[in-house]
Parts: sequence; C-alpha cells; structure tokens
Amino acid sequence: MSVRPWVVLIVGLAGAAAAGLWWAARPATTYQSAAVARADVEATVTAIGTLQPRRYVDVGAQVSGQITRLRVAPGAQVEKGALLVEIDPSVQRATVDAGRASLAGLRAQLAEQQAQHQLARQQWARQQQLARDGATREEDLQTAEAQLAGAQARMDHLKAQIDQTQATLKADEARLGYTRIYAPMAGTVVSVEAREGQTLNATYQTPNILRIADLGAMTVWTDVSEADVGRVRAGMPVYFTTLGSAGQSQPRRWSSTVRQVLPAPAASPAQQPAGAGGGAAAAVKAVAYTVLFDVDNQDAELMPQMTAQVVFVAARAPQALAVPLVALQDEAEGDKATVRVLNTQGRPEPRAVRTGVRSRHQVQVLDGLREGEPVVVGETVQSAGLRWLQW
Repeated sequence: MSVRPWVVLIVGLAGAAAAGLWWAARPATTYQSAAVARADVEATVTAIGTLQPRRYVDVGAQVSGQITRLRVAPGAQVEKGALLVEIDPSVQRATVDAGRASLAGLRAQLAEQQAQHQLARQQWARQQQLARDGATREEDLQTAEAQLAGAQARMDHLKAQIDQTQATLKADEARLGYTRIYAPMAGTVVSVEAREGQTLNATYQTPNILRIADLGAMTVWTDVSEADVGRVRAGMPVYFTTLGSAGQSQPRRWSSTVRQVLPAPAASPAQQPAGAGGGAAAAVKAVAYTVLFDVDNQDAELMPQMTAQVVFVAARAPQALAVPLVALQDEAEGDKATVRVLNTQGRPEPRAVRTGVRSRHQVQVLDGLREGEPVVVGETVQSAGLRWLQW
C-alpha cells in the first residue's frame, strides 16, 4: 500500500516540532568564573589571646598589721627601691626591743661568768702549786679542777644563748624592716588591692597589696584548640590585632614570633554527667593549649587584659598564582586536584593541577594553570520551560 506524500510531510513536520520543543525545554547552565591571579596566600591558625606584661611582680606584706600609709595609686610610675607602703610597726618594734634587752642581759651574765671562770682558774692553779709542795689534799685539787670545768661550761652555755638570741633578734629586726615595703623593680603600678587602714594578716599566706609591671614589653597568652596546636611551633611568625582597632579602616597589626607552646593544656578537661534522661554519654569541654609570644610596647598602645585576635602563619606563598578554594574538584591525596577551565566557547574543561599553600579562601597553584585563565567557581542551572522555536 502506498503512502501519500502529504502524510509523510505531516509526520516530518510533527517530528521536527517535537525536537524543537525538547531543545527549547532543555535547562540552560550559567557558569561563574574567576581568573587565575597572583596573591599572597597564607596557611594560618586563628585563636584568641590576652595581653599581659612580660615582667611584673605582685608586692605583698610579710608581716601582719594595719596599713598606715599607701604611697602609690594605680597608674603611678615607680623606681626600684621607692617606698610604697608603711605598716604599723608597733608590735614588731616591741619584739625587737625585747630581744635587744634579753641580749643585753645574757651578755651581762656572760661577763659575770667570765669573772667566775677567772677565779676558778686561779684557785686551780693555786691548788696545783700546793700539791707540788705536798701542802694540800688530792681532794681539794680535784674540787678546784671541777669548779674550773663547771665555770667553763656555764660560760659556753651563755655564749650559745647569746648566739640564739642574736639570730632571733636579727629575724625580728628583719620583720620590723618589712613594715616598710619598697618597690622590687621599676615600672607602673597596674593594680592596688589594699587600702589605708586595712589590717593585713600574713600568718598563713602573703596578702597581695599591689602589682608593678613593666609595660614596655607585653606577652600574649593565646588559647589554641587541640585540633590546631599541632600546627603551631616555636619560632613561627604570628601577628594580631586588638578588639579596640577592629572598627578602624586600617586596624593596626602587631607582628612577632612564637616563644613557647606550653606542654600542658590551660585547663584539664572536665566531664559533666548527662541529664537524668540522658544515657551514659558525657559532655567533654574543649581542650585549649597556651601559646606565648612577646611584643614590644614602647609606645604604650597595648594594655594589660586586652583581647588579641591572633593569627599564626603556618606557611606563606607571596605573590603566587592562586585560585579560589571552591574551584578545586576531585582532590586526590597530596597536592593533586582538578579544576574546570572555561574554553573559548564558554564551556568547562577539566584540568589537572598541582597545589601548594592553602588559606581559608585561596589555594596556591604550582602547575597546570596560567595567569588570567578563567576557572569555574560556581554554576547556575536555569530551566527555560516549553516554548516554540522560531525558524
């Protein structure tokens, strides 16, 4: 049976229309790209730290008593040896006076005993002479010898008492001196914890009165999480800004190097039991390790207890070829990865690259790309819907 030509034409037109509808309904993809460019790429570890003076001393009282005069206030500049605090010396002075009187009495007794010793020596010498002449008894000679030895022993005992009393008096005089407290170092009084008229009790522990610090050099005590502390080491570069400069258009940055990573965490991890309805699981606090580094502060811009936003630089690649981190695809072990590069027709083509230093947003490209090439960093799929094509 023959097919009429007009039927073939209608079927052909219907097939073409269906193909056109399918083509028009196919979703369109738009690619976002970024050019390969040179930039400074840094692999960093961020943390929060607190500023403290590198050198400071807490000045305390070594004797009990009432503060009669406090000569400094917070912010005062003091020199080494300057008088800071005076404590009522009445009790200590009375103790010293009693010790001196006791020492004088012992010395008087020693002088008396020395005279007795001299008399006993003379009597013993006389008995020896009489014994050689046969004019005395053996018993009298022995008595004189015993009296001489007893006088010598009493004199030695008094000398020992004098030495003991002198040592006690020296300690009492030192405690009397402690009623006047002097600056052990030059610096700034950063805090005062006592007031005039306050009574101090130094029986069991030394009460702190004030703190003196050298503010010319500061130490940043930084808490680094246990997940990042393995990347931090002594000698690596570090920089920080303070919260006070965060709102400035160009916040000041201080640079230094890591001095020390303390081997023990800042606080032992504490486990807290779960609630009554919970199981045996326990919540564990995060562990942080303390990292120390020093910074010069001759301009006095930094103050104690300031909060520092710290950045440790683990690796740095200045002016390296770099692409956004989101451009990497199919990362293999080591430094191998794949990116998609837009060709001249605007279509993505996979490209194997070798990477280096990574920051939070960028990665260094060691091989596989040229400067200026566009790499795909994102794509948007748009559905066009059904529509007739116009020929």
